[in-house]
Amino acid sequence: MTWSPHITVACIVEHNHKLLFVEELSAGKAVLNQPAGHVEKGETLISAAIRETLEESACKVEIKSLLGIYTHFLEEQNMTYFRFCFIANLIEEDENGDLDPDIIQTHWIGRDEALSFEQRFRSPLVKRCLDDYFSGQSFPLTLIQEFEYE
Repeated sequence: MTWSPHITVACIVEHNHKLLFVEELSAGKAVLNQPAGHVEKGETLISAAIRETLEESACKVEIKSLLGIYTHFLEEQNMTYFRFCFIANLIEEDENGDLDPDIIQTHWIGRDEALSFEQRFRSPLVKRCLDDYFSGQSFPLTLIQEFEYE
């Protein structure tokens, strides 16, 4: 069997001193995550991050910078996830917008309160991304060279 990685994107969106989270179902349990999801065939990382944030939160965003690249191996699933997490600016929120079926609702949560929910995070990547964001980590988008399909 050929090993294949799972490439995902996520966005940290801060607006009015609050962070955007989605509450979603994972293995039948309600968990908190940044808007995140898989990169689809033909997508760039940035276009996938914009699309996933819109689908999961009904928020249009502009990608500002790369927060980091993270890996997470799930032994029980024998899967490795590669997460490209971006920092994004909110452009517009559609409070009546449709959300992906697995999304229960969106939340805007203050920094301190967000960290108090660590036990509800979908994976350790959520906390690590928050820690890196709070430390001021940020990389220019020019670090990523993407060529769209023609």
